[in-house]
Amino acid sequence: MKLIIQIPCFNEEATLQQTFADLPREIEGVDTIEYLIINDGSSDKTVEVAKKIGVNHVVNFTANKGLAKAFMAGIDACLLLGADIIVNTDADNQYFGADIEKLVRPILDGKADMVIGERPIDDTAHFSWKKKKFQRLGSWVVRVASGTSVPDAPSGFRAYSKEAALRINVVNTYTYTLETIIQAGANRVALSSVPVRTNPETRESRLFKSIWKYMQRSAGVIVRSFMMYRPLVFFSVIGSIAFLTGAAFVIRFLYFAYIGQSGGNIQSLVLAAMLIMVGVQCVLTGLQADVIAANRKILEDIQYRLRKMELDKKEGDSV
Repeated sequence: MKLIIQIPCFNEEATLQQTFADLPREIEGVDTIEYLIINDGSSDKTVEVAKKIGVNHVVNFTANKGLAKAFMAGIDACLLLGADIIVNTDADNQYFGADIEKLVRPILDGKADMVIGERPIDDTAHFSWKKKKFQRLGSWVVRVASGTSVPDAPSGFRAYSKEAALRINVVNTYTYTLETIIQAGANRVALSSVPVRTNPETRESRLFKSIWKYMQRSAGVIVRSFMMYRPLVFFSVIGSIAFLTGAAFVIRFLYFAYIGQSGGNIQSLVLAAMLIMVGVQCVLTGLQADVIAANRKILEDIQYRLRKMELDKKEGDSV
């Protein structure tokens, strides 16, 4: 059983050594642990530090491509290196390295294929009151969109089995955390969550400049992912709201017509017709999108088979 711990890095020379030092060197049930960094176009000595402290593998980007791209590049590299389990953690030492054993245990026990670390958000001192509330709200929205029960959706501290990693496909370029949960829910991946500890803050987050900007971009990711993986539900909800609102205006018009006061309420009837047409159009759009989603699912299955064939061929060549 081979575990590879991957760390996306962008100018992390100051924190990488401490992060690496806290990672486990052995875990019961795991034969080999290796370490990999994804250098996302760093301009400092991140790569030199990584090689000096004993990181086994380095994936290099010549320019910064963002966290989502770095995460996917790491997943692909770990699979090609023969990983049976892949753990992703941050380079700023946010997460308690020893808790990696908690992450991989449900996978080793055959109880999950994807495990997400649940941070003690309410007890994290460097999280502002506003950030704590928005983290809770964002996680609730992702739970609704994905049909899962993940309590800490933005957490980047997570583990994947080989099977789950083969099926990951991140489309957005901002962050992988939210989309992969919605994707896992749509694909019925065995998803679990475990409580983990965090370390004191070493630097400010580079993923967003402000909580409002983060909310804006995260909302875009959630909406887009929901539209991709559950389009019929998405458009049917919007269509139903428009249709029922239009129906309410029709009932209002009929009421006034019944009491002999319909003359001044023609606008309600026009608005009702427009809303009902919008509602019907949304449902039809949802049906079309659902057909496209079915085709996308076929393409994902083809991608999964190609990845698996590539890995099987590589393993066969190495025998």
